[in-house]
Amino acid sequence: MQVAIVLYPGFTALDVIGPYEVLGRLPETEAVFVAENPGLVHNDLGSLSINVVKHLDDVPDPDVVLIGGGPGQAEQMSDGVLHTWLRTVDRSVTWMTSVCTGSLILAAAGVLSGRRATSHWGALEQLADFSVTPAKERVVVDGHYATGAGVSAGIDMALALAGRIAGDDVAQAVQLLIEYAPQPPYDAGTRESASDEVVDTLFTLFGPH
Repeated sequence: MQVAIVLYPGFTALDVIGPYEVLGRLPETEAVFVAENPGLVHNDLGSLSINVVKHLDDVPDPDVVLIGGGPGQAEQMSDGVLHTWLRTVDRSVTWMTSVCTGSLILAAAGVLSGRRATSHWGALEQLADFSVTPAKERVVVDGHYATGAGVSAGIDMALALAGRIAGDDVAQAVQLLIEYAPQPPYDAGTRESASDEVVDTLFTLFGPH
């Protein structure tokens, strides 16, 4: 099985690295990073880069496609090489997946039309602009599309996908291997659970989401 992980400048690292740690460990699986412009692709913080050696055209028939979000997503919304590739491989992939605002890129490419999908809470309602039904859920599976909500939800999405691909036992073995057993010290991980003060601090430090 080949998993193609799409990168672009300004991606959020955990969006793609979390699922990579899960899906890349499945038996007989090759995880490859692909980009419209191969080479060093820098994340949204500018302090981490991944050396992508595969152009999109080098991976014409992946089994799974994953695209994450991040501030750079805004530059990936216009129709072009990436959107064409997504539409082409969507005809044959087993799973088309996204994390965070990566679902907006899939939506803009037209592959999520008429489907339910999720995204980061700050961008969720934008899906409706592309004839996609926003779903306020951590993981949404609709047909062969699997979308994860914001950032850390990519791990949950990948584990759910791993169960469908390799079986529950294998997925749980991977979960144990990466010791994914969240016990956060705070309960501010959703817009509903975070106080208004926390939201104000978020906007002050990081800008609107």
